[in-house]
Amino acid sequence: MERERQKTLIEAILFLNEDPVRLEKLADILELPREETREIVAELQHDLAAASRGIRIFEVAGGYQLGTPPELAGDLERAIGEEGGGSISNAALETLAIIAYKQPVTRAEIESIRGVKCEHVLENLLKRRLIRISGRKEGPGRPLMYSTTPDFLKYFGLKELKELPPLEE
Repeated sequence: MERERQKTLIEAILFLNEDPVRLEKLADILELPREETREIVAELQHDLAAASRGIRIFEVAGGYQLGTPPELAGDLERAIGEEGGGSISNAALETLAIIAYKQPVTRAEIESIRGVKCEHVLENLLKRRLIRISGRKEGPGRPLMYSTTPDFLKYFGLKELKELPPLEE
């Protein structure tokens, strides 16, 4: 298969998938080694950026996904009438930060750090699929433990949790 067709196929696959597509899956479809597939994706990323197109390929949540350039966010929000619709509250951001850095963590541990109740915030984060219940802690009452999800990584444009900035003491 010629290189341009491979790039076209990758672009179409990413367009059709709502979730990030793993490099291994793309390599299997193209019947190429992972490194060669990674090079083709990098070329396609460069092609889209160089042409100043309205879409880009981002590496998020362990895979590749099509998205819009961040610098267009304000214009796109106005165009589709969702000004501020995708944002989350400061309380939710604080709770997410605690979960991201301390996971798995219980509600009581989160509340101890924040100093306020967070039951409703946790419910909203669960509904948005930014966090998940990852099990139960051993001990009295066996409280639920919370962890982040791949949607958390997508929301913040991260490839993996290791990309979180270091915690300041």
